[in-house]
Amino acid sequence: MQTIEVQTSEHSQAVDITRRVAEVVAASGVREGWCEVFVPHTTAAVAINEAADPAVMTDVLETLDRLVPWRGPYRHTEGNAAAHVKSVLTGSTVRVPVQGGRLALGTWQGIFFMEYDGPRRRRVVVDVHSG
Repeated sequence: MQTIEVQTSEHSQAVDITRRVAEVVAASGVREGWCEVFVPHTTAAVAINEAADPAVMTDVLETLDRLVPWRGPYRHTEGNAAAHVKSVLTGSTVRVPVQGGRLALGTWQGIFFMEYDGPRRRRVVVDVHSG
């Protein structure tokens, strides 16, 4: 198990961490199995989506902003309730097959750290399992 540090620079941001996760997989020596990526934060998440066109993740973030506006009739008094809701909608974990020692992502897929309450320094836990 390894931890990746991610420094975000925006309030809401999708950071492509595919290469860094792939490096953890390669270093693990696992040829066939699974890679789990977990975000231990309540106002951030992890997602798999298209990595070829950056406009896709911009569209995702803008759509989430429309669905869950920053200001709303929230009961959480810290002022970041929308970030908590977005993290629940997106999820804290993704699981990717490992084949031939590499992430078995689709042609256009990438793994994204999803920041909803930044900028911040964050952690991502990557665990690679054989079998």
